[in-house]
Amino acid sequence: MRNFGRTAGRKRKSKGNSGGVRRKKRQLFDGVTGLFLFLVLVIMVSPLLLIVSYSFMGSGELKEVCGAVLSGMKGMAGFRFFPAYPTLRAYVQILLDSPEFFTSFWNSCIQTGGILLGQFLVAVPAAWAFANFRFPGKNVLWFLYMLLMILPFQVTMVSGYLVLNKIHLMDTFAAIILPGMFSTLPVFILRKTFAAVPREIIETAKVDGADEFRIFLSIGLPLGKAGIFAILILGFLESWNAIEQPMTYLKTAAYWPMSLYLPQIMEKNASLAFVASMIMLVPALLLFFFGQDYLEQGIAASGLKG
Repeated sequence: MRNFGRTAGRKRKSKGNSGGVRRKKRQLFDGVTGLFLFLVLVIMVSPLLLIVSYSFMGSGELKEVCGAVLSGMKGMAGFRFFPAYPTLRAYVQILLDSPEFFTSFWNSCIQTGGILLGQFLVAVPAAWAFANFRFPGKNVLWFLYMLLMILPFQVTMVSGYLVLNKIHLMDTFAAIILPGMFSTLPVFILRKTFAAVPREIIETAKVDGADEFRIFLSIGLPLGKAGIFAILILGFLESWNAIEQPMTYLKTAAYWPMSLYLPQIMEKNASLAFVASMIMLVPALLLFFFGQDYLEQGIAASGLKG
């Protein structure tokens, strides 16, 4: 009996030791993972911090730090997270004495707002129809939607140019808004969101005498709110930062959005370019932070999460 007790004690002790080893390994793994994620975060956030810092630098200090990149000076570009001589001169100049910036800013607002309004009016009903209606050619049409979604802009650029030129919309806001409002990604996201609406609710509404349009307004839109906000946020981020479409379809500088305005002033006045970049970042950051929950819910409902 004594030998049995000693053997059982050794087993319990060895199990305790193995549990402690596993705990230490898990803590070590968690620590290494946390350190790696922190380094990744620093690398991702560093460009944003540099933009904030450089926006408070004067032209002379910027030339000293980034002259090798911005002015073709010899040497290496440096990094300076805190300006030695902070100044608000560039902010005052671009906010009070830069009409070109305000023109490009409102151009971005008009183009992005038109695209979002168009996506709401086109993508939302289209996704509801794909999710709830049966009609001839539905699978073929959905296949075409998916095909267009995976094609990059470079593939459809020439055909889009020819169509817009034929209908005399080149070099207008409509040349940016019309292709954007018929984007297929919002339909893909919302289709699964609307497909998750319980059929019992829809059938009950039909029994109560509601027609399809009333069901869409009273049931589809409220229950698909997360997905709708998600596509609007994604559409805003894509349209606000778009550069290839405006560069292809807009030739007159008076119609250029900020994404085309920034490269033009970078060579002339780097201080103004960094301040304009800061101002351009603010709407996207605010929209992302305040709409993050809707974005996560919408992407989760669409089945895109990993």
